[in-house]
Amino acid sequence: MEAFFFREFPQANFIVESFDEDSITIRRKVDATDLRPGGTVSGPTMMGLADCAIYVAILREIGLVALAVTTSLNINFLRKPVANKDILGVCRLLKLGKSLAIGEVTIYSEGDDKPIAHSVGTYSIPPKK
Repeated sequence: MEAFFFREFPQANFIVESFDEDSITIRRKVDATDLRPGGTVSGPTMMGLADCAIYVAILREIGLVALAVTTSLNINFLRKPVANKDILGVCRLLKLGKSLAIGEVTIYSEGDDKPIAHSVGTYSIPPKK
């Protein structure tokens, strides 16, 4: 998985932290470029984490398919993240069909068990050749 991401998405700044039977956890290292005024992690940074977490969860199930793509992504920002901590996205798949997959991601600041955001996304899965 890491070699695939390095090759296909060299710009990505995500680390697969852990996974088990039901979920995967992705870490996003937060730096100054991810912050917005007011000392908080930007919404696009959190959305990118959610999108990546769903993608990784799907690829874990269907194999390394670069052309699986996001068709929708909804996020609710729940509280202010800690600016000097990484963010973690915990994803579980709600549905995995032949052509669509739906996942949900709860995002946390590292070291805090209170969620900072919740996201649900849908991916289109390309047909097998």
